[in-house]
Amino acid sequence: MSFGGIFDYDGKKERLIELSAQASEADFWNDADKARGVLQERATLERTVEDLDRAAAMADDARTLYELAREVEDEAELREALGQLAAAEGFVDKLEFRRMLSGPYDDRGAVLSVNAGAGGVDSQDWAEMLLRMYLRWGERQGFAVKILDVQEGEQAGIRSAEVAIDGPYAYGHLKAEIGVHRLVRISPFDAQARRQTSFASVMVLPDLPEEDLDVEVRDADLRVDTYRASGKGGQHVNKTDSAVRLTHLPTGIVVACQAERSQHKNYATAMRMLKARLWELERQKREEAMEALKGERKSIEWGSQIRSYVLHPYRQVTDHRTGRKLAAVDDVLDGAIDPFIEAYLLQESDRGEG
Repeated sequence: MSFGGIFDYDGKKERLIELSAQASEADFWNDADKARGVLQERATLERTVEDLDRAAAMADDARTLYELAREVEDEAELREALGQLAAAEGFVDKLEFRRMLSGPYDDRGAVLSVNAGAGGVDSQDWAEMLLRMYLRWGERQGFAVKILDVQEGEQAGIRSAEVAIDGPYAYGHLKAEIGVHRLVRISPFDAQARRQTSFASVMVLPDLPEEDLDVEVRDADLRVDTYRASGKGGQHVNKTDSAVRLTHLPTGIVVACQAERSQHKNYATAMRMLKARLWELERQKREEAMEALKGERKSIEWGSQIRSYVLHPYRQVTDHRTGRKLAAVDDVLDGAIDPFIEAYLLQESDRGEG
């Protein structure tokens, strides 16, 4: 099992040495923007090289065990060696899949937003179910997951939520989730137990440091509201107005953060979120499709859902873009969404090559 030609291992090692040399120069931080770019590229390459080294070690260990097992004709060890080889091949498959995530921000963390749509309390409950699905997905990946803001529903569920998901290629994967998600079920809020269709939208942006967001926000264009944080968080959330909501008056964009105890920290995070939204808006104006960040524009409009989750009269999740279907609805809602993400990214990759 060789990775040289497939992943350009030697080239990545050479580039890593070059970047490390740059970072050790005395005048490295004279150009802060360039320095941050160098460190970001180095961190990405370090992760890639470490993963390739791990894959090579897994394959070597399995091959050694296999050869020893053949010499002594030990069937149990042969089976173990074959299992290790299969695990190594599976890991390499994941690395090959990651190679498709070559967009300028694919390797970054992500800020994911969930918003309830038409359907009243059912849609707010559905938005909360989606929020949990993405939290569980992040946990399954071993990523750091942090809820930045949650606007609770009046009766149940949530009206909206913002979540930071920090992990390698989190944005590259989660951009496949952008759009409208549709739920069909017997409403638990309907006394007559009628079937209800609910909608919620998902937006995903790359989690970029504020210095990378070349956006100016004038004080005159900003309304700042502070309020007491809601939801879980102990007694503290009821004592101080630490939560911050920013409204950009020219565009109507509203962001909020209540993740920290410090109002100052919440303001800083909310400002970064606002700048990210404005930065995206500017890119949207410059580039008609915005495919690199948000997928096709039509995918986030109401009535053009990307995926349906049907709990009644049958149980199935269907992605309308790829045709991928899964009957294990409970697993999907518990965060097992990788089959949908991978099918979408493979489809987009094929389109790009075509």
